[in-house]
Amino acid sequence: MPCLNADILYLFFDSANMHRWNDHLRPVDLTEIDKQAHKAMISWVLASYEEAAGNHVDWTRLIEHGMFSFIQRAVLTDLKPQVFHRIVAERRGQVADYVISEFDRLVPDADPALRSRFREYLYDEPRTKEDAVLRAAHYLATRWEFNLIYDSNRSIYGIDRTREEIDEQINQHLDLVGMKDAMSPGSGTFSLIDLFGQLRFQQRWARTPRIPKTSVLGHSLMVANMMYLHDCDISADDRSIYNDYYTGLFHDLPEVLTKDVITPIKVNVDGLAALLEDFEHDLIESTIMPLIDDVWKDRFRFLVYDPFSDEEHPEYGIRRGSDVKACDLFAAYMEAFISVRYGVSSSALREGCQGIRDKLVEKGKGIDAMALVDRLDKMRIRFF
Repeated sequence: MPCLNADILYLFFDSANMHRWNDHLRPVDLTEIDKQAHKAMISWVLASYEEAAGNHVDWTRLIEHGMFSFIQRAVLTDLKPQVFHRIVAERRGQVADYVISEFDRLVPDADPALRSRFREYLYDEPRTKEDAVLRAAHYLATRWEFNLIYDSNRSIYGIDRTREEIDEQINQHLDLVGMKDAMSPGSGTFSLIDLFGQLRFQQRWARTPRIPKTSVLGHSLMVANMMYLHDCDISADDRSIYNDYYTGLFHDLPEVLTKDVITPIKVNVDGLAALLEDFEHDLIESTIMPLIDDVWKDRFRFLVYDPFSDEEHPEYGIRRGSDVKACDLFAAYMEAFISVRYGVSSSALREGCQGIRDKLVEKGKGIDAMALVDRLDKMRIRFF
């Protein structure tokens, strides 16, 4: 079976049902998939700092180990962080046995090479620079969540100890080049990380009842992970993997500035799509680019401008934008299809499923989207 298959995608998607901080008052819903997406974006920032300082970054390892840590967390469900990290530290082998057995159950036809690398990741404590970046990004994303809920939970016993524990973990990664800026309110990096997090507040299919509700942030990670798995299947080179993954991860970033404009309006109002694209570029230049280090700006523009176009940049390499678009469509299809399967449906969702499915016939050939659709049809997906 290829790396990109419906079973592993459903494993990722199902983490939208995993609620974080669910023993605290929460002003907004916080889910595991959103946390993992925020972590992926923050790790890009920290790794970019490392690279700019002359330190080697294995971007493919960073991407894959981030995905592996996501799978591990999804399989172990919503354990408290203290419990999760302790059992992994003290019972690594036994926990790895359980995780790989659950992975085999949930993704029975996983690509053997991908499974082998995942198994190695589970059994051997990750000690690379990329793993340090991922751990730091994990705790920065956790602190962002904590700051969001803190005022609502000041009276809860132990809340200040939780803050101390998070800060203790963050302080263990101060050797990373970008950490001080990432922790400093008022810095461009701190603001950029906050801006990424605000994509949690943007709900997908906002005017349509749906379970589970998903955000633009979580959707972005679905697209990025799909592109990584697809690139594994076609043996893409490392530069293309970087371009495809991070284009997928950042393809909806302009929505933090504009909110979503639904496709029917873009299509049916003459000239609106081009106008919106120009406006988005202006907003990115005026609002986001001042927060980006000068060394990364041109590469970042390559990722976020025209994300669905196929390009071959003389310096950065190939970006398969048409496949990113196919992944974007399939992620949207999952959002509608799974809600219908869960029993929460509407004419908008059913029409959305059919409309997206029709587009995938035409635009999804690169990722063999119809094979994914067919497998999703056959899966036992139920809410109860």
